[in-house]
Amino acid sequence: MARRTPLVRLLAVLALLVAAGMVRPAQAEVVLHRGNGAEPETLDPHLATGFPEALIIYDLFEGLVARGPDGRFGPGLAERWEVSADGLTHTFHLRPDGVWSDGSPITAADVVWSFRRLVDPARTQGRNSHYFWPVRNARAITEGKITDLSQLGVRAVDARTVAFDLEKPAPYFVSMLSFPFLVPLPKEPMERLGRDFFKPGNLVASGGYVLAEAVPQSHVKLVRNDRHRDAAKARIDAVYFHATENQDTELKRYRAGELHTTFALPPSQIAWARANLPDDLRIGPQLGTFYYAPNLTKGTLADRPKVRRALSMALDRDVLAERIAQGGQLPSFSYVPPGMPGYTPQRPDWADWPRDKRLAEARRLLAEAGHPDGAGLTLDLVYNTSEDWRRVAVATAGMWQQNLGVRTTLSNLEWKVFLDARRTKTFTGVARHGYVGAYDDPNVFLEFLRSDVGPENPSGYANPAFDRLLDRASAEQDPARRLALLAEAEAMALADDAVIPVYTLARARLVSPRVKGWIANPLDVNPTRFLRLE
Repeated sequence: MARRTPLVRLLAVLALLVAAGMVRPAQAEVVLHRGNGAEPETLDPHLATGFPEALIIYDLFEGLVARGPDGRFGPGLAERWEVSADGLTHTFHLRPDGVWSDGSPITAADVVWSFRRLVDPARTQGRNSHYFWPVRNARAITEGKITDLSQLGVRAVDARTVAFDLEKPAPYFVSMLSFPFLVPLPKEPMERLGRDFFKPGNLVASGGYVLAEAVPQSHVKLVRNDRHRDAAKARIDAVYFHATENQDTELKRYRAGELHTTFALPPSQIAWARANLPDDLRIGPQLGTFYYAPNLTKGTLADRPKVRRALSMALDRDVLAERIAQGGQLPSFSYVPPGMPGYTPQRPDWADWPRDKRLAEARRLLAEAGHPDGAGLTLDLVYNTSEDWRRVAVATAGMWQQNLGVRTTLSNLEWKVFLDARRTKTFTGVARHGYVGAYDDPNVFLEFLRSDVGPENPSGYANPAFDRLLDRASAEQDPARRLALLAEAEAMALADDAVIPVYTLARARLVSPRVKGWIANPLDVNPTRFLRLE
């Protein structure tokens, strides 16, 4: 009988030890590959505005309040909180064992510094500061009326307790703090590193993962944050967020096994996926609206309400939602989507007219505006690189041409260029918009139409009466009356055709059956630390 070598004898012994449970075999690193649509514009939460950025930030940072595996909010960096009887003071108690990824404690001083940074126009250009305006002096600081940041209504009661003093009650304030663009950031390394803080190796995180790589037009790689309180429960060691703007290319990568999830799915492939990958296909409603924003600051549609109304009336939303988008979207004439507790989205009166009557009125309005049969009217429609948005844009342009005689120039822009064009209003016609609410309250949509929110106002809408309604709603403590004021504001914006709603959003994507823990929810939130890969 052949004599066993030392290596063979060692392997035999190890096999016996493993069988006896005395030694565990080393496990391979578990890596998740997520399709993430466009290249992220930034990883700075206070500057980010897009969904591709949000999905990464959910993994890197936690808010005082966090979103769980089902999208619902609950304790995050804060383990508990209280709200005063008058609704004006919110007190949050940080977890006593909460630490940043570098091991330093997460303190009330970090939280205070972070929110001062958020509202400081010199540091964040007011990108997301309007969310924070319920807090005392936040708006005045953003608008430059107060320059002393210590006047912001956020204070450290002690090292682990933070209090927010509001100017008016805001019933949505607690849930709003789960929004990924309102997360606290670590004071010391950010002040020391400046913009370099957001580079791999420098970023200090509070979420389930830390930044390992950021390769432009390729991917962002995150690895597990071993100092997170739930690190032992996380089953994914590393996650790649792959930038793939072309959905057909993303589908090919998924089918080749390069991705475990897609960011979206080409509408033309949904029927194929139902037949061939039924266990992978996920279609879920979102708390969001797809709409067109006319530029009201300059160009073809500024000061021309009859033209805007004609364009809106000429759209066949049933066709755009059900035959073009094809991903479970629902045609809509409302800016605020359904699903807000106690709220009924508003619709213009003409939404219930027969289609022939709507088209006749649209043509009449266009003729009154000096463009009979669309004569002399050419529009610019801008959208970001995506097969979904291209299809909808082409169909929209076709409807305006066929029904009104209006010619439309389509402008397909790369994501970062597109966001800049929307903010600076360099387009002369309409821009594609789609927004999923940060929290389930109508205010999250309506506040974007305030005249004083700056470049994030999608159309540059400026109506003092609309602003006053939102102010009154913010001061109203009766819940039913508050919602009635918000409904009045939405109806006013729709009457002004400040936006052109098209359909309620839904997300169609592929998720590998190997991915467990993926729960569809209206906010479309699935943080990696709640997932596992079998």
